[in-house]
Amino acid sequence: MIRKLTVFAVLFISIALMYACSKNEDEIMPEEKAITFSVPSNFPAPVYNFEQNKLSNAGFALGKKLFYGARLSADKSVSCGSCHQQFAAFANLDHKVSHGVNNCQGKRNAPPLFNLVWQKAFFWDGGVKNIETSPLNAITDACEMGTNIETIITTLKNTTPYPEMFKKAYGSTEINSQFILKSITQFLGVLVSGNSKYDKVMRKEGGISFTSDELAGYTLFKQKCTSCHAEPFFTDFSYRNNGLDLVTIDEGRSHITGVQTDFGKFRVPSLRNIEYTSPYMHDGRFYSLDEVLEHYNSGVKAAENLDAELKSGIQLNSLEKSQIKAFLKTLTDNEFIKNTLYSES
Repeated sequence: MIRKLTVFAVLFISIALMYACSKNEDEIMPEEKAITFSVPSNFPAPVYNFEQNKLSNAGFALGKKLFYGARLSADKSVSCGSCHQQFAAFANLDHKVSHGVNNCQGKRNAPPLFNLVWQKAFFWDGGVKNIETSPLNAITDACEMGTNIETIITTLKNTTPYPEMFKKAYGSTEINSQFILKSITQFLGVLVSGNSKYDKVMRKEGGISFTSDELAGYTLFKQKCTSCHAEPFFTDFSYRNNGLDLVTIDEGRSHITGVQTDFGKFRVPSLRNIEYTSPYMHDGRFYSLDEVLEHYNSGVKAAENLDAELKSGIQLNSLEKSQIKAFLKTLTDNEFIKNTLYSES
C-alpha cells in the first residue's frame, strides 16, 4: 500500500512539475515577431512609406485575411489571391488573362505583386496613382470581384472573425473603407522581393558569383535591355509600345491619358521572378521566355509610336538567348516565393 502511495506521489509531483515548467515557458516566451518593412541595401528609398499607415502585426494579418478572402467577391468564388498566387510571385500562372466572378475572363494578364511601394502608378495602363486605392479596381471590376466597397463592409460586419480583427488592428470594431484599404496595403507593401541571386551578387554576399553563362547574359542584358528594364527593379516604370500586333482591342495607356500616341502602350513590367510569372505581356500571349526573346529578335511589328529602341528589334542568336535566359533566372527570389509569412495558411 505504501509503495502504491509512493508511486502515485512521484507521478503527481512529476505532472505538477511538467505543468509548472510549461507555464513558466509560456510566460517567458518572446512576443510574436513584429512585422517590419526593410529596404534592401541595393534599392533606393521607396515612394510610399508607412508614416500614415503604421505597420502592425494585427493590421498585416487583417490585410492578408482580406487579400485571401473569397467571400469579398460577388459570388464568393474569387479573392485577390485567386489571380495573384504566391508560387507565381503573386502573378496568375498559366492564365493568359484574369478569371473573375462567374468565370468571367478579363482582357489583361494579372501582373505579379511585389516591390509595389516603389511604384508611382499601378496596372498595365497606370490608371491608379495610389497603392492604397489600387484594390478598388479588382473589387469593382465586373470581370474580377464584381462588387463594391459598401457591400463588402456589410459582409465583414456580419462575418466572424472580422470585427474582432478590425478591433485588434484599429482599436474599434468599426469597419470602413479606409481601414479595409490601409490593412490590405500593409500586406501588399511588405511584399518585397530583393533577395535573388542577382541581389546577393550585387551586394557581394557570401562570395556568391555568377556562372560564366549568367555573367555573359548579364553583359548582354546591359547592352540590349536596360533602356527599358533598368536595375534594380528591372523596369523603368514607363509605358511603351513594344511592337505587339494588337490582336485584342485594348487601348492601353491612351485609355487613361486620352492621347492617341499612347495607344497600345503598356507599362514596362519588372523582370524579377520572371521565371515563374508566365504567361507574358499584357495579354498573356507568350507562355515561354523563348517566345518573348524571339519576339524581340524577329517579331516586332512596325507602328507609328513603336519605341525607338525597338525600330530594328533586338538581334539575338541562339547562344545569346541562352545566356540571357541564364541571367534572367538569377532574378528569381525563392525566399520571397516560399515565405510562409505571405501564405494563405
